[in-house]
Amino acid sequence: MTESVFRETTAEPRTQSVPLAHLSVELGHLYMEDFEAGPERLRAHFTEVRPWVEAARAAATARAGGKRARVSTCFLIDDYFTRFSTPAEVVPTLLAEAERAGLTIDYLARESGCAVTGKIPVAESVAARIVESPPPGSHGLRPPAAQTGWLANGERSPVARAPQAMKRAVGWQPPHETAARRHSVFLDVELWSDDDGDRTWSCPFLAAVWQLARLGLLRNEGEAVLTPQPHTATAGFPDRWDDLPTLLKLNDRADPFAAYRTCSVLPTRFLPVEHAVRVILDQIEVDPGALAQVADRSGKERTAVPDSVADRISYVYYAGL
Repeated sequence: MTESVFRETTAEPRTQSVPLAHLSVELGHLYMEDFEAGPERLRAHFTEVRPWVEAARAAATARAGGKRARVSTCFLIDDYFTRFSTPAEVVPTLLAEAERAGLTIDYLARESGCAVTGKIPVAESVAARIVESPPPGSHGLRPPAAQTGWLANGERSPVARAPQAMKRAVGWQPPHETAARRHSVFLDVELWSDDDGDRTWSCPFLAAVWQLARLGLLRNEGEAVLTPQPHTATAGFPDRWDDLPTLLKLNDRADPFAAYRTCSVLPTRFLPVEHAVRVILDQIEVDPGALAQVADRSGKERTAVPDSVADRISYVYYAGL
């Protein structure tokens, strides 16, 4: 006797696909003080950025075998840690200075969207995917990141304890990077802070979420998160940040927002933050459906994509400002 198995189609696992460019270039991620410094500061930033954007495009074309590479640009505005001015005042100036430097911002994003988008707790869902890499020889003495809000790339120095009877006190021991090459570069990253039940996500953690979105790997129950919303030139920009979509498509002819690889052109002050981003991404269990989609599509396009998510990210740092 053959038994029939019935299954509702809604019970089938589904991962929404997203369009993919070859490269996503971040033209900047500036703080409130950069905007408060006026158009001159933005002008200086974009002047520094432009030649590196051209180099990134050339590299993407080379990886595509000389064919036209799909390249999109984006800019992230920090409206999470400090609310300042209004989109109606900030965004037109930002776009004008980029254009003055010969650059086009295809997509504009708000950093608060990396924490919560609509009713989706984006950062919280990514934090739930943290799978810590236990250092060799560790014995579970370190509390998990879910409790402490701290994530390291190796073994911390042991906590000093009073010696027990008939036992010697344990001497100081240095921290150790798990994947150290001869010498360690140990990093302990604060993921969030809690104040009377109110959680504030750290800049490195939100930047890690931002990178996952740009790589087309961010999902919530299979649905794509931080999807671009269209903008028309006649619509203008609102007076409240909350009224501005978390991800806005400014250029109708732009290539897709998400891409196989990302490149960020940033001032050198962001280097410690982005080091922390790599530590976080190395210990995130990325949605397997999203990873499979990228692998399948890149294979069909004969576009090499590193297995490591962190290795799909590149940076250009410039001094000054």
